[in-house]
Amino acid sequence: MRAQKKPIHAVSSWVRRQPPKVKGFLAVVSGMTALVLLRFIVNDHDNLFVAAEAVHSIGISVLIYKLMKEKTCAGLSLKSQELTAIFLAVRLYCSVVMEYDIHTLLDLATLATTLWVIYMIRFKLRSSYMEDKDNFAIYYVVGPCAVLALLIHPATSHNLLNRIAWAFCVYLEAVSVLPQLRVMQNTKIVEPFTAHYVFALGVARFLSCAHWVLQVLDSRGHLLVALGYGLWPPMVLISEIVQTFILADFCYYYVKSVFGGQLVLRLPSGVV
Repeated sequence: MRAQKKPIHAVSSWVRRQPPKVKGFLAVVSGMTALVLLRFIVNDHDNLFVAAEAVHSIGISVLIYKLMKEKTCAGLSLKSQELTAIFLAVRLYCSVVMEYDIHTLLDLATLATTLWVIYMIRFKLRSSYMEDKDNFAIYYVVGPCAVLALLIHPATSHNLLNRIAWAFCVYLEAVSVLPQLRVMQNTKIVEPFTAHYVFALGVARFLSCAHWVLQVLDSRGHLLVALGYGLWPPMVLISEIVQTFILADFCYYYVKSVFGGQLVLRLPSGVV
């Protein structure tokens, strides 16, 4: 007799057979369902942003564990870590001069650990760094983000330089994971710790996106008005949504791999 498929395998096989439009529709429905659940489960939606920062810190902690235990940085993108450090440093500056709250402390802790990861890759574990696979040109994202920040930024009462810096870190955060995805695209095989880290990023990005969307819904659009006028308010939401969908495909295969009992994640062609 043919072995009966596990429910998760049956569902994943069915989803994989669907055309791109159906997959996109299913992704949107799943995201909206998750948002509805979060809206009723989480009373203070600002906690979602704190949770996003905490999950990001957990992801970095997984990287630290990998670097200390396995003494290798194979499969990690130095460029993604550097982009992450840049947007965290800029966001930390903005947080200090513009608001200073719990987010400031979380950003400081995450930046410190990210800088430590960069130091390990650059100096201590350089021999295992896959430089030929980490071939994403970061000026393709830094330059456009800087130009976009100059053109579209908050119209609040803060100093113009601070408003531009705020916009820059929002845009850069949305695309900072692209070099890491390029490394995984080049290798096709993602070892467990790297997979856990990228999945944590995906969860963090979704929680951050959920925070903004639910805040807008609860305030009936007043939050967008508070952010200023012009294109900046919708650009904030678009940036959050973009960074969530960038990692959605990877997160799907990660969950599938975990439920399938696979320690090493193998990505099919066309993913990320």
